[in-house]
Amino acid sequence: MTTFLAALVLPVPTARAHEVRPAYLQIDEVAAGRYHLLWRTPVLAGMRLPVVLRLPDDIHDVVDPAAQELSDSLLERRVLDAGPTGLAGKRIEFVGLQATITDVLVRVQLLDGTHSTTLVRPSRPWVDVATSQGPLAVAAAYLSHGVEHILFGFDHLLFVLALILIVRSGRVLLWTITAFTLAHSITLSLATLGVVHVPGPPVEATIALSIILLACEIVRLTRGEPSLTQRWPWVVAFTFGLLHGFGFAGALVDIGLPQGDIPLALFSFNVGVEVGQLIFIGAVLAVLAAAKRIRFPLLVERRAPSVAAYAIGIMAAFWFIERLAAFLT
Repeated sequence: MTTFLAALVLPVPTARAHEVRPAYLQIDEVAAGRYHLLWRTPVLAGMRLPVVLRLPDDIHDVVDPAAQELSDSLLERRVLDAGPTGLAGKRIEFVGLQATITDVLVRVQLLDGTHSTTLVRPSRPWVDVATSQGPLAVAAAYLSHGVEHILFGFDHLLFVLALILIVRSGRVLLWTITAFTLAHSITLSLATLGVVHVPGPPVEATIALSIILLACEIVRLTRGEPSLTQRWPWVVAFTFGLLHGFGFAGALVDIGLPQGDIPLALFSFNVGVEVGQLIFIGAVLAVLAAAKRIRFPLLVERRAPSVAAYAIGIMAAFWFIERLAAFLT
């Protein structure tokens, strides 16, 4: 039955942990009708996200735009003059976004202190600059981003999958997932608020290594050998959860937190991560329950855990080598 879980993993062998990074647009009003604009688009395999920013026709640049190439994104900075009416109530379009699977996080800060945070999706590739925005809209935007981040964070999901395959008791699994959640919530908050800083590349490589170690634990169980993770799964989950929290924080630092709503945005993102995690766990348990109703040959039943363990280990090893090579070079 565990072969079904391996099949869920195998279709994405070349996917990296956070390929689907959001684009980011920040607009700050610095004087009446004048704005500083920061437009960041992800770069994957040397290719920039094929999205063009389209501003209203009556807005023009005060100086020539300045561009900066980073390893994973392209930054464009502009100074805009929107005239006496300003940007409030006007529409900004993201041409080409509908042909991608990437969202755009838009933050607007006006001179009077009004601010807004909006998550723009490919199905609706534009944003209308609001004159005001309540905390509910901020919470919804960051909660949605948290859900999407974990569901596209294949390394984090693979770690959770390995825990599910090791822990056979429902009660123990509940404690184990709770320990993992508590741990990554702690480091996510500390790293995002700047209390603790850990470089991203070593963290990503070590996260892949943690999955390899769990895959080895699954193999040990299939051979009837004693396993540390089986005896104290919540301890292992908490320890590695601290590490995974830094990975979550990297995504949140990329998009930033809205000034004035930092606690709300951080809490909402964290809740979104947990909601996405619960969705994945529910899907895995549903597949396991369905597989138990199917009569597999005895050989398949015996080999299935090993097949799943090696599939998880191979993919994690690929990520580890890829990230280690990127870090060293």
